[in-house]
Amino acid sequence: MNTALQWFKSSYSGSEGGECLEVAFTTPQSTDNAAVHIRDSKNPAGPTLQVTPATWTAFTTYATR
Repeated sequence: MNTALQWFKSSYSGSEGGECLEVAFTTPQSTDNAAVHIRDSKNPAGPTLQVTPATWTAFTTYATR
């Protein structure tokens, strides 16, 4: 079983990859374990932030106002 995350970044991001966030979604069988992982595109091996899908939705709703 492959547990590697598939990372995405915004289509608004430039090709140089600076100052962007990358996001990966986990969708396990149980929604209790679903998570959104966030990392800095300049440091893909660095730390990640994990939030619930509800928190991610609230953030993106606020950020797109």
